[in-house]
Amino acid sequence: MAKTALTHLQEQIEAVRREAFAAGYAAAMQSVREFAARPASGSAPAAAAPRRRASDATPPAAAAPSRQRRQRGAAKPPRAARRSPVARPQRGTNARFVEEVLHSNAPRALRPAEIRSAIERDKGVAIAFTSIRHALGQLEGRRVAEQVADGKAWRYREGAASD
Repeated sequence: MAKTALTHLQEQIEAVRREAFAAGYAAAMQSVREFAARPASGSAPAAAAPRRRASDATPPAAAAPSRQRRQRGAAKPPRAARRSPVARPQRGTNARFVEEVLHSNAPRALRPAEIRSAIERDKGVAIAFTSIRHALGQLEGRRVAEQVADGKAWRYREGAASD
C-alpha cells in the first residue's frame, strides 16, 4: 500500500514537472518570437508578426524554426552583392612580379623578405612568402632566376632573356 502511494505521488510530481516545463518552454519560445519580430536598432520598422489562429494545431516549438530560417534568409543580401569588385589576378602574376623585382635589382641577390617589400612598395600588392617561394621555384625551372651560394637569396640569371 505504501509503495503504490509513493509511486502515485511520484507520478503526480512528474506530471506537474512536465506541465511546468512545457509552460516555461512555451513562454520562452513566445519571447523569442517577440524578440525576432522586433526590428533591429537603426533599421526601418518591420511589419508586425502574423497572428496565429486558435484553430492552428501546430505546436509553437515546431513552427518557430522554419519561421526563423525564413527571416534569416530574407535578411541576407544577394550573394553577388557581397563579392569584391576587384577581379582575381591573372595566372602567373606573382611569378611576373618576382621576376620584375629580381630583374630591376640585378646582379644583386635578394632574400624573399626583400622581394616581398619591393612588390608591396612598387605594385601595392601583398604576397605571401609561400607564394614568393613558389614563384621563385617556377622562375628557377624556366632558368630565369637562380639561388645564390648561401641558399637564402635569389638573383636574376644573366642571359635569361635569350633562353
